[in-house]
Amino acid sequence: MWGRNVYDSISKFLQFQLTVNVVAVVVAFTGACITQDSPLKAVQMLWVNLIMDTFASLALATEPPTEALLLRKPYGRDKPLISRTMLKNILGHAAYQLLVIFTLLF
Repeated sequence: MWGRNVYDSISKFLQFQLTVNVVAVVVAFTGACITQDSPLKAVQMLWVNLIMDTFASLALATEPPTEALLLRKPYGRDKPLISRTMLKNILGHAAYQLLVIFTLLF
């Protein structure tokens, strides 16, 4: 039960972090190409990463396991850590966040 909970927590953390980092990189690159200056300075990027890493890891590390975890089938050894569904969620959320940020920025 604890192993499945840890796996799920790592999976959720990766999905969250990849979404945040994809958005930050695209905003910094696109902003630098269009305005000749990055909208996010280096210190701001470090703060975003620090805050996102801290709160996400605390939230997922304190999630207790449930009995429902034992009702599903275990994952195989060759199952990828980032599934197709996770990749779609990452790209979908990143696109939405980029739309909002670029609307505010430009």
